[in-house]
Amino acid sequence: MANKGPSYGFSREVQSKIDKKYDPELEERLVEWIVAQCGSGIARPEAGKTGFQNWLKDGCVLSQLINSLYGANKPIKTIKTSGMAFKQMEQISLFLKAAENYGVTKTDMFQTVDLFESKDLAAVQRTLMALGSLAVTRDDGNYKGDPNWFYKKSQENRRDFSEEQLTEGKNVIGLQMGTNKGASQAGMTGYGRPRQIINNP
Repeated sequence: MANKGPSYGFSREVQSKIDKKYDPELEERLVEWIVAQCGSGIARPEAGKTGFQNWLKDGCVLSQLINSLYGANKPIKTIKTSGMAFKQMEQISLFLKAAENYGVTKTDMFQTVDLFESKDLAAVQRTLMALGSLAVTRDDGNYKGDPNWFYKKSQENRRDFSEEQLTEGKNVIGLQMGTNKGASQAGMTGYGRPRQIINNP
């Protein structure tokens, strides 16, 4: 990878805004979950953003995480630790592909450079949060850890109405259209006397 110097001006402003989105409390929760999910064989990272990035950077921890969620049918067959940049990026790409197949939407996915070059670690957190939420929602026995760490995604609640019920519904006036209950002219009187216009000579 090319070495990049410090950014200035607008680029620096944009990067500092991105960096502010990173949540240290969320980092702690995600580390707890990953260690619980992958088992005690995974070493904990150093606290802080740089420690979190270095922990996930080679893609091995992420690959073990996604494999543990799939159960027996592991999507990433070989997880190799490598010091070469392109091999590490390839490992991250394999994780992203497996996460997408698991059900994480494209909008929740981070780009490889977001993690590898520490461009947007908040996006990495978002992807892991989405993955955790999916795992809790599936409830297939592969999720390990506290279910309260993640939100459960809403489930489809499909309703099937018969033709009779649908035609019956057409006869009901929805309240958003207003109501004419109690609209009557009973007790109405004339509108009073006309306005008196008097010209004083």
